[in-house]
Amino acid sequence: MDPKYEPLFTPWKVGNVTIKNRVVMLPMEGTNMIQWEAKKGFVKGIGEFYRDRKDQNIGLFIPGLIPLLSIIGEKWLYQHPKVFEPVKPIIEEIHQSGAKIFFQLSAGSGRSMILPPLLKPFVKKGVLKKVSSKTLMTKWWWSAPDPDEPNVWAPDVKMDVFTSEMISRFVYAFGQSAKLCKEAGADGVEVHAVHEGYLLDQFAMRYTNHRGDSYGGSLENRLRFACEVVREIKKVCGEDYPVSLRYSVCSMTRGFNQGAVPGETFHEVGRDLEESEKAIRILEEAGYDLFNCDNGTYDAWYWAHPPVYAPLNMNLSYVEHIKNYTSKPVVCAGRLQPDAAAESIAAGRIDAMGVGRQLLCDPEYITKIKEGRLEEIRPCIACHGACLPFNGLNGEGTDLDPFHLEMGRCVLNPWTNNETKYSRQRAKKPKKIAVVGGGIGGMEAAIEASRRGHTVDLYEKTDRLGGVFNAAAAMSFKEKDKALLRWFERELRSTDTRIHLSTEIEDLDSLEADVIVVAIGANAKTLCLPGAERAATATDFLEGKTAVGENVVIIGGGLTGCEIAYELALEGKHPSVVEMTEHLIGAKGICMANSSMLRELLRFHKVPAYLSSTVEEITEDSVIVKTPKGRITLPAQSVITSVGYTPDRRFAADKGKEEAKKDRPKKAPKVYFVGDCDQVGSLKTVVKQAYELVQKLSY
Repeated sequence: MDPKYEPLFTPWKVGNVTIKNRVVMLPMEGTNMIQWEAKKGFVKGIGEFYRDRKDQNIGLFIPGLIPLLSIIGEKWLYQHPKVFEPVKPIIEEIHQSGAKIFFQLSAGSGRSMILPPLLKPFVKKGVLKKVSSKTLMTKWWWSAPDPDEPNVWAPDVKMDVFTSEMISRFVYAFGQSAKLCKEAGADGVEVHAVHEGYLLDQFAMRYTNHRGDSYGGSLENRLRFACEVVREIKKVCGEDYPVSLRYSVCSMTRGFNQGAVPGETFHEVGRDLEESEKAIRILEEAGYDLFNCDNGTYDAWYWAHPPVYAPLNMNLSYVEHIKNYTSKPVVCAGRLQPDAAAESIAAGRIDAMGVGRQLLCDPEYITKIKEGRLEEIRPCIACHGACLPFNGLNGEGTDLDPFHLEMGRCVLNPWTNNETKYSRQRAKKPKKIAVVGGGIGGMEAAIEASRRGHTVDLYEKTDRLGGVFNAAAAMSFKEKDKALLRWFERELRSTDTRIHLSTEIEDLDSLEADVIVVAIGANAKTLCLPGAERAATATDFLEGKTAVGENVVIIGGGLTGCEIAYELALEGKHPSVVEMTEHLIGAKGICMANSSMLRELLRFHKVPAYLSSTVEEITEDSVIVKTPKGRITLPAQSVITSVGYTPDRRFAADKGKEEAKKDRPKKAPKVYFVGDCDQVGSLKTVVKQAYELVQKLSY
């Protein structure tokens, strides 16, 4: 082990509980052991998820939250102790590995809760019973401290009031539920949360709490609910039973559905550093033993769920600062890198490193650090494409599907949270497989097929692997994407796959194989309008084939177009975006944390965006745009188009892939199309499709 990482592997204490090292697996969606909202009790298959991680040098596990009250009907957790029975064997296995486990208990989301009308996808998929909006959820789940608070997902909807009688019921429920956690073997509990703008945080913050009773007004009053909770748990479970608090040091919030970005000077409407210094002292005095820290609210959601645009270690300085105002240990989360964490721990500035989605991407992450195998770590690229696929337009509309049932998974590691669905057994009848295309889809298929015992040849027409992802990873803020390309190439070369670079396949009949996997991607769409020949495609720009001037017009305000605009702004240029729809980054499948941060960054960098607008002509030095308010002329030394892709179906001709396969000789190899050459999708769709194809070929 590199000596600089040694501080991560020293013991520490939370209350009277000794934890073997300084690594905390954070609670995340999809890591719940007890899921009580839409299903009853124990989460099927979750045991395998934790068995993959329990022996991987994690000191403290905090599974996903357990709501005190069921979404459907008034079913209190503490009245159903049987739901804890199935988790006891998993807790015992975690203890046998030398690790500890805290269960996280939640009072709910308040104004961050998805309202009954937005839960229709659940009903359609049969997860929830078909009932009316009034009875779909117990009313307490869409109540907030203040009736003037707008719902996060539906800003026009006002919340009901969370009454003092409700507070008393929940305080009691926290104590009784914590007792069940203790009896099940949990080493402590975590209260969720004065954090991220959830219910207890809404009570704690000025802009969401205008109450006139003893739970509103002064900071002490706004923290009263959270303080009563820890006192009740200590009363029921004993003063020595550890209680952690998930805590946002700062709210990073400019207003409802308005977040601040790193480096911005702004008026904080939530909890600023000065108030946080006072708050953490009040909370410590009330009895909390640990503060599990980051930043943000649902209005600035990307601070708690940092996307690719967020700087590495983005919350570290804030958590180090607040450590000076409490005698209790603090955990830091938020794209925290192990070298920075180890240095801070060694200096006594924080006590432990919180790790979340990186452990979904690579369960052996900490072990690889400890054993000096850093190059083997599959890097999390902070895409949130499968672990946190909450879609939404952050106050600009709710026409997108705001919730996805599959959470806690990983775009880059389909095995995660699918351990009972997939198999890793060697192929029963190994095949000779030819993979055409060395992009992400082709490499994923080749790696998995080779590991399963198939004989694999991969053909790539260029002199490098990675395909279009090389362009996607080119931007300055995508250091983890670049690391992912290196990881894929390393993994591929560590298998028995025969790699043929600079080898273009023009005829599939020239390949000797049992199976051919075509993964040749897609072609950028072009525009048919006057002057279009002067525009460069997004791919050409990102690959460095086209230089740009100071004023750049980007046609297309989807994810790639907006990322290019942000990159140009970082370079000091003057980009503007023209988008034909009414939303920037409006596609489904993009996590709201990612899309809202990118929109806020464009705002901060003063990048103009012309929505519901179309380009009529590209001239020698400008772009003529038709906007809802009339025609305008934008200065443009350069123009970049980012208007989507069409599948490269060269091997299916005009007949379509199925008919093309039928026309092949009877003994011809089976041909499968993977990724964008089949249907333009995302990194998630291409990796999953390649992975599942190899599963199919190996049975």
